[in-house]
Amino acid sequence: MKNKKRQSTRNYLEATARQRISDFLDKGTFCELFPPTVGVSSPHLHYFSIPRSFDDGVVIGEGMLGGFPVAVVAQEGRFMGGAIGEVHSAKIVGLLKRCLRSRPEALLFLFDSGGVRLQEANAGELGVAEIIRALLDVRATGIPVFGVIGGSCGAFGGAGIISGCCDILMVSEEGRIGVSGPEVIETNMGVEVFDARDKALVWRTYGGKNRFLQGQANELVENSVAEFRAAILRYLPCPANYSLESLEKEYKELKKRAEKFSGSHDALEVWRKLGFEEPEKIPALTTDELKMLREKK
Repeated sequence: MKNKKRQSTRNYLEATARQRISDFLDKGTFCELFPPTVGVSSPHLHYFSIPRSFDDGVVIGEGMLGGFPVAVVAQEGRFMGGAIGEVHSAKIVGLLKRCLRSRPEALLFLFDSGGVRLQEANAGELGVAEIIRALLDVRATGIPVFGVIGGSCGAFGGAGIISGCCDILMVSEEGRIGVSGPEVIETNMGVEVFDARDKALVWRTYGGKNRFLQGQANELVENSVAEFRAAILRYLPCPANYSLESLEKEYKELKKRAEKFSGSHDALEVWRKLGFEEPEKIPALTTDELKMLREKK
């Protein structure tokens, strides 16, 4: 089963949500749930004279991945930055609850979101909380949740928090993860704390390489759908580990990480504390070179 190959080499960063699903899943196996023909989209955006999307920026459904039955969520970053609103979150929660009955081999969450939709702030915030609760319910039944981050919007705000709830998180160099974006930090803390115009600083801080080296992401892959797909297949089948023992271990790791990196103002300082002798060279390393470097530690 695991050796089934797809020929697509589509760049994940440039692909739409539906293209990603098409390239991820075995040909002809995707069944979309709550499709555009249902005719439900955001009930709030027209008040702001904002055009609505036929799928409200997220595609959900079921299919096969290398012969394994899976459920999939794919956010569409091209619509309002993949922002999470009322209908958007309801679709995701609905799929997560369905997983408790359908029992797929895994849930794939293809992130591409800047966070909560400001025009639906309260509904969006509630939606994020509901997604987290439903996602943890899925994990608790032994269904692993794979998070994939390589889109142009990354995973910020509520989406960034949700990504931290996955069993396995996979990211490309171009993928970014954060709770508060660079402009938000600069506005609230000042440019001397974080200069949002310093693109090198932004990518060092939020980019996939840093998240991988910190241990936040389990896998760093090249930015193609095929590479992400192959990485997930290397894990399947695998039950989720949501035991008290695993949670206590994760808590200890997070506490250790917070203590170790306390006071760091730049990823260069973090990498130096991790033991890398020439941290300034890390941004120029290829994915394979970086993975080899981490394995030596």
